[in-house]
Amino acid sequence: MRMRTGAHIVWDWNGTLFHDNDAIVGATNAAFAELGLAPITLERYRTLYCVPVPKFYERLMGRLPTDAEWQVMDEAFQRHYTEHRVRCGLADGAAELLVSWRSAGHSQSILSLYGHEELVPMVRGLGLETHFIRVDGRTGPSGGGKAEHMVRHLASLGGVEPARTVVIGDAVDDATAARHAGARAVLYTGGSHSRTSLEQAGVPVVDTLAEAVKEAERLVA
Repeated sequence: MRMRTGAHIVWDWNGTLFHDNDAIVGATNAAFAELGLAPITLERYRTLYCVPVPKFYERLMGRLPTDAEWQVMDEAFQRHYTEHRVRCGLADGAAELLVSWRSAGHSQSILSLYGHEELVPMVRGLGLETHFIRVDGRTGPSGGGKAEHMVRHLASLGGVEPARTVVIGDAVDDATAARHAGARAVLYTGGSHSRTSLEQAGVPVVDTLAEAVKEAERLVA
């Protein structure tokens, strides 16, 4: 199989290209309300959030949710997120960065843990679909990590070389998945994790997506 000569970026969606922090926290608090738990702030969310998501709930509840509680919370989260996301948009400069990366002859794709059936229409509706050679959302149960998804995603890209691929995301799990698949990673502080949390991943951490793209270029130069 012929390898692509340009560098490739695998973008995360929620909290990275799509700036939906308010929707995420609002939906999380709606899920908590289903079990009578107190709401949390964005700052506390960013400090404690982790994947798999039930572990995040354990940090807040002091125990893992039962299967029944998880089902209730997950359903509430998904329902409320769908309502809140309509008030959200792309992160600052994201659209321009997608255009410039593609114009430079490089390729890019999206791998998200957001449901595939919801993700694809969102990307298309924002007029972004043509920038990506593939858009993959979650197709199985929610709550898990990205590592195996990343391996399958890269294998499906038709000649993208993992060693010349950089994952840009807002969660430690993005770096874990990249490492698992033989790719590099850059983490962005504008989403679900605090800088302190992200720095534990041992990869470059940046405050803007423009910096993330510059770092990606450096990593695969």
